[in-house]
Amino acid sequence: MKKKIVSILDRVEGILLVTMFATMVLAIFLQVIMRYVFNNSLSWSEELGKFLFVWLSWIGISIGAKRGEHIKITMLVDKLPFIPGHIFNIISQLIVIGICSITVYYGVSLVMSQANVNYAGIKISMSWGYLAVVVGCSIMIIRCLVSIIDSITSINKGLKA
Repeated sequence: MKKKIVSILDRVEGILLVTMFATMVLAIFLQVIMRYVFNNSLSWSEELGKFLFVWLSWIGISIGAKRGEHIKITMLVDKLPFIPGHIFNIISQLIVIGICSITVYYGVSLVMSQANVNYAGIKISMSWGYLAVVVGCSIMIIRCLVSIIDSITSINKGLKA
């Protein structure tokens, strides 16, 4: 079950990131062509590029978590034995879950408060921009839970061996 959920999450993230990145590059490319070739600019392209970049960044944090590439101070953890190292990982993941949960909570209220405010160029609600924070942190919580399950599984296998 866990592998299926992670697999679906990986696939959806990959599709979203590639699509958003390609759209962002295309919008910025069109802006450059319009500005320097036709001496005219698009009113929406810069805003769309920023909007997509925010979404790319917040969804990308979960990919960093999945790959274990977030900044960590490993000086202590590298010196710990197997089981204490996993316990330390569980504690650090619980801290990240706490931080992300607080961010999701306040992010939801920000999304709701910005529902009637629109971006000037792309004419959509600013809630869509702030929703990136909520979605990114929610996915990060899922990734942290998977890491905790993996650590507990490793500890159990280590104790049986």
